[in-house]
Formats: sequence, structure tokens, C-alpha cells
Amino acid sequence: MQQKPAYKRILLKLSGESLMGGQKFGVDPEACYQIASQVRSLIQLGVQVGIVIGGGNIFRGAHATNLCMERTPADHIGMLATLINGISLQQAFERTQCESRIMSAIACDVMAESYSWKDALKYLEKGVALIFVGGTGNPYFTTDSAAALRALEIRAEILLKATKVGGIYNKDPVKYPDAKKFDRISYNEVLTNQLQVMDATAVALCWENRIPIRVFNMFEEHALVNAVCQDSIGTLVY
Repeated sequence: MQQKPAYKRILLKLSGESLMGGQKFGVDPEACYQIASQVRSLIQLGVQVGIVIGGGNIFRGAHATNLCMERTPADHIGMLATLINGISLQQAFERTQCESRIMSAIACDVMAESYSWKDALKYLEKGVALIFVGGTGNPYFTTDSAAALRALEIRAEILLKATKVGGIYNKDPVKYPDAKKFDRISYNEVLTNQLQVMDATAVALCWENRIPIRVFNMFEEHALVNAVCQDSIGTLVY
């Protein structure tokens, strides 16, 4: 039986690492294809999908001090890394025959459209998958914050944070087998306990505007569709 989506419009936050597949660096076309296929399945169910992509598989501006660079230009490099990932992901959408557009917070008209709130809403209404790159367009803001911002702007009903673990835990489940998973947790608890699921700015922005966050494992079978259609997947921050 076909699953019924709980939401009409979502914002999916993907880390750059989700595009690496089994590699230690860069972009794996097959990993991109698997993600695009899951998004296409959602769109076929009538869900409108916006995607914010990170760039950590290529470069992290936050590591600027280790590279003897100023933070601002380092963050600019990180923004360009998200553009590379966005183009890679769009090519995967082409393979799945799912219409998509890249919208960038930084000007690069040859490779992506400049971000426009009104145009984004029009694309979403037409069932076009939107890939948002360039973060917020400003240094010192993470792509998590960009995801929260875009979720607000496109009027998403939920922000889905894709990770490599099954949700939010009281401690790192990779290091600690006895880590406890939360099925539901409040924004306040996430911030108070400094649970490192998203940066504090992103969580606070969602809290202030009452956008729930679902944290889930993107690499489980049918993970994205299940996260949109089933309340028991991952952890819900509310």
C-alpha cells in the first residue's frame, strides 16, 4: 500500500558527507543518485522538496585557523564547495528524470540561478526539486542555519536533518553502545544539553518559528520517504 505523506512541503538538510558514499573525500555519483531517487519518490507522492546542501566533503570554513586563513575567505571557499555539491546532485536528478533547479545565495549566474524567494515558491508548486547552495551567502553562518532560514522562507512544514545515525542520542552512539536515543525532544532540551545535532542558531530559529525538526538516518532503506510518512522514524524536535 502506498504511504501517505504527513507533510506537503519539506526542507531537507544534507551534509556534504552524504555525497561521499564510500569515499573519504569528494563526490560519489552513485551516492548522489541514491539521494535523488529518494527525493523523486517523495515528489511522486505529491511532496514539495527544497534541499540545502553542505560542503564539508570538500572544505570547511570553520577550519580556517588550521589553514592559516582568515575566516571570511575560508567561508567563501566553503560556499563554493556547496555549489560543486549542488551541481553534482542536480546531475543525479537528471539521471532520475526529475526536474530540478539550483538556487544560489551567492552570484554565479552561469552555473545557478540567484536565490529568489518568489521564484522558489513557484518552482515548488510545480513539483520542481530545489537545491539551495551558497549557505546564507554570509560568512560565519553554517549550512544548518541556511537550512532553517530557507525552511522559513519557503514555508516548509518540517525541516528534515539527514545524518548517519538513527536520531538524537544523549551521547555519541558511535563511541558509546549504551547511548540512549530520544524519540521526541524539545528545542529547549537540545540547546540546554548542547546536543550536537544542529548548531544553536538553527535550532533557535526553528524554535522561535515553530518549525519541527526530524533527525534521521538517511542511509537506511527508503529512509527519506519513511521520515516524511511515518512519525516513528528518527527523533522529532518540537
